[in-house]
Amino acid sequence: MLEIGKTATVSTTVSEKNTAKSVGSGSLDVFSTPMMIALMEQAACECIAESLEDGQTSVGTQIDVAHTAASPVDAKISATAKIEIADGRTITFSVSASDEKNQIGNGKHIRVIVNAERFMSKIGG
Repeated sequence: MLEIGKTATVSTTVSEKNTAKSVGSGSLDVFSTPMMIALMEQAACECIAESLEDGQTSVGTQIDVAHTAASPVDAKISATAKIEIADGRTITFSVSASDEKNQIGNGKHIRVIVNAERFMSKIGG
């Protein structure tokens, strides 16, 4: 059962591997926007993991976020996802990310619950 208001938080540390310079989303050694989004998606996946039945997974279908502050190498980053709406197989989350000093991003993320085997068979994988 998907519980409105349920949250999950995941964390990482900014390293050379997840900077904008390293992933190609900029030229600076700061936490990259793509990696912040990936962390937000990871939090959303974690938030619903216990509610999925055998053979189910979820896929991200929409994300709308603002990356509002930079975080340097060695900063600790946490991303939180909160279930706002559960409409059938579609779940809408509010997402946010913070470092030790500030909120660094926020927005909305939508995931859809799918049967993993059926989903992969449709794409030929």
